[in-house]
Amino acid sequence: MKHPALFTPTTLGHQTLKNRFVMPPLTRQRSAQPGDVPTQTMARYYAQRASAGLIVTEGTQIEPRGQGYAWTPGIYSAEHVAGWRVVTDAVHAEGGVIFAQLWHVGRVSHSALQPEDAAPVAPSALLPQKVKAFIETAPGAGVLVEPPLPRALSTEEVRELVAMYAQAARNALEAGFDGVEIHAANGYLVNQFISAHANQRTDAYGGSLENRLRFLKEVVEAVVDAVGPERLGVRFSPLFTSTDEDRVYIGFVEDDPHHTYLEAIKVLEQAGVAYLSIAEADWDNAPDLPETFRRAVRDTFTGRIIYAGRYTAERGERLIEAGLADLIAFGRPFIANPDLPRRVQNGWPLTPVDPTTMYGGTDHGFTDYPVYAPATETVG
Repeated sequence: MKHPALFTPTTLGHQTLKNRFVMPPLTRQRSAQPGDVPTQTMARYYAQRASAGLIVTEGTQIEPRGQGYAWTPGIYSAEHVAGWRVVTDAVHAEGGVIFAQLWHVGRVSHSALQPEDAAPVAPSALLPQKVKAFIETAPGAGVLVEPPLPRALSTEEVRELVAMYAQAARNALEAGFDGVEIHAANGYLVNQFISAHANQRTDAYGGSLENRLRFLKEVVEAVVDAVGPERLGVRFSPLFTSTDEDRVYIGFVEDDPHHTYLEAIKVLEQAGVAYLSIAEADWDNAPDLPETFRRAVRDTFTGRIIYAGRYTAERGERLIEAGLADLIAFGRPFIANPDLPRRVQNGWPLTPVDPTTMYGGTDHGFTDYPVYAPATETVG
């Protein structure tokens, strides 16, 4: 067996995971319209990849204002719950474990995606930079657009959003999910509250780092109350460099990211959540996270730690063997290789992903990637 550290079973809350492979959240924009409802085709897609130790779904918006891209699925209506139940049943039939990622994009949206064409909501009325939303222009067609100036949430609305996260988590369990992941990364709503670059509030949710972490803390506590800490993970994307002015950064670079994110991780540790997922920069020649940060994360958090970011099996195994990670997420490889663990285990070649079919579209580039069929020897 190649890379045995990746194939050691482990536990996650009440779950036993068969290996250390994670299929991370991967936006695919294939939900049924109207209504953004999960489909039978989505169930087939996830079930094909159930050999992962853990699947975390694509981001699923917790309320209508939380959508930033056309055709992404929701988790706030009875129709959503029923649609996701088809997905979870299919994954469980294949022996998989699946969590739902709870998502709210905040200011990374557009009026065309908002109820009554309203402005997107955010911690503060600050225009996002270097990001775009995606709106539908015709059935099956759309375009990237600049987000408009968002509207700052009132204090009462912030508290209402905390309750929406908790309800979305309950909906996820009703839909058959094994747990949920709070999306607190990539410049979306929870990340906007954490970041001094997006949060200029003067109430209890802004100003000091303690206040900027308050929304995260309240959401985590509310979801823990709803589903239990053993069914909860949280995703962060701490960036430590911004040397390329032309780079489109998915997230924020804080003035002191080491301190900011260790304090955020302490919130998770106090709540006893099952796992922490860290999404690293994934562009070519992106810098690695500092070793000192990785070690501080391990010293701070006693739950399972997941790393994602263009990992190879070799690099992921080294991190597990060093005791710095428990699970490794493989994004694009899982899109194009539904049988990824088996391919890695046997040293079989990986199919490259087709970038033109990643977002939206048909079954092509979604459920039609083949499993590997090794050539059989013939005896003459």
